[in-house]
Amino acid sequence: MTSTTDRNDVTAMTGPTGPTDPTDPTDPTDRTDRTDLTVLGETMASLTPDHIGPLRHARGLGLSVAGSESTVAIGAARLGHRAAWIGRIGDDELGRTVLNRLRGENLLVHAVTDPEAPTGLMLKERPAAGHSRVHYYRAGSAGSRLHPDDLPGPLLERTRVLHTTGITLALSDSARTTAHEAMRRTRAAGGTVSFDLNHRARLWSKETARAALTAVLPLVDLLFASVDEAVMVTGRPDLTPAQTGQQLLSHGPGTVVLTDGAAGAVCVTADRTIPVAAVPVQAVDPVGAGDAFVAGCLSGFLAGLTTEEALARAAAVAALCVASEGDWEGLPEPDRLPQAAHRPGTVLR
Repeated sequence: MTSTTDRNDVTAMTGPTGPTDPTDPTDPTDRTDRTDLTVLGETMASLTPDHIGPLRHARGLGLSVAGSESTVAIGAARLGHRAAWIGRIGDDELGRTVLNRLRGENLLVHAVTDPEAPTGLMLKERPAAGHSRVHYYRAGSAGSRLHPDDLPGPLLERTRVLHTTGITLALSDSARTTAHEAMRRTRAAGGTVSFDLNHRARLWSKETARAALTAVLPLVDLLFASVDEAVMVTGRPDLTPAQTGQQLLSHGPGTVVLTDGAAGAVCVTADRTIPVAAVPVQAVDPVGAGDAFVAGCLSGFLAGLTTEEALARAAAVAALCVASEGDWEGLPEPDRLPQAAHRPGTVLR
């Protein structure tokens, strides 16, 4: 990955963008060509009830997988990019479920099997139409035991973009150390580091989160966050989103993208601010919207689109994702992107 001006200028990315068909997608370290996107983080098994209402009344639960980072990787892969996932799973059926689903989405999977810890589990509840609530069972999970030794040799040095999130930093000290090491290695090899604040209050206190997230910013090139998460880090609720973005730029990132739900988003660099309109949509399942936005944005940059075009793609991908059930199941292939322009309720014949 190269830049004609500044290594933090994500719009100057160059390199291959099309997908490949590896002979062994489970062993990306054997590849000699570059990977477009590598993600690092925990992917859990997930259970979702078959109807709306309190979880205790569910008649059945559907089994899938969930993880912020892997959702981003799946989104990029569906849009034609070569994407890889690095993580830990337990030596159990839920871990095998994770492997099957990620491989089924054409990800290059580098998974360390931990015989001493279980695969994490997420229960998603739909207490009312249009609302979701999640319950995590991940304390002591295999994913929380990520270790720097888990990082595969050549993969990080060959990736164009590494993406991880504040969730990984919050899981454990070893996971945080692993993320830092992955970022340093990616940057040393000329790659770009993408990071989503993705604050989870159940994992750590606001004070601990603020310190850890601020400390990682000098290793980040492209930063994503919701407006609320950004304010939590800066401690300045009096600022506009554009001003908040400028505050975050001062810590190291070259580009900051702040999302604000139906109000859209704003992209902030040292010399300009770009507003992004949200795509009107009838949301079915809002979980995964932020990760879908990140996937679309990274896809746009990897494909060589302008910043405005990449952000428009991000908004379209997020809208299409939340219009269907599941965190990642509704992520679109390229031929579905134009559907985001149709008004809710449109019938295509």
